[in-house]
Amino acid sequence: MTSTEARVDAALQERIDRMHTRDRTGLIAFVIVLWCTMLFALFTIWPFISEPAIRAILATFCGLVLIFNTTAIVAMLRHYHEDKHFIYGLDLKHLDEMRARRR
Repeated sequence: MTSTEARVDAALQERIDRMHTRDRTGLIAFVIVLWCTMLFALFTIWPFISEPAIRAILATFCGLVLIFNTTAIVAMLRHYHEDKHFIYGLDLKHLDEMRARRR
């Protein structure tokens, strides 16, 4: 590998890491906002629900939505981390080609 190829690989790796960090940050923010929104909605309507069975159903399904969505996003983050060179490398290749075509 020549020094030019090493610089290109290092630059590509840096871009991949930046994209991965940005996506990870966005997904973590999404999960936090999801939890805050769901819990806010649950606690806001809680006093208006007088039937204990409805409260139990609502709390159960709110918990399931939060658990399943959080678990899915954690799994997606793991997959992105494991295959980030393929996923982001391909994205960057296409982005670079689109920019070159526009010029």
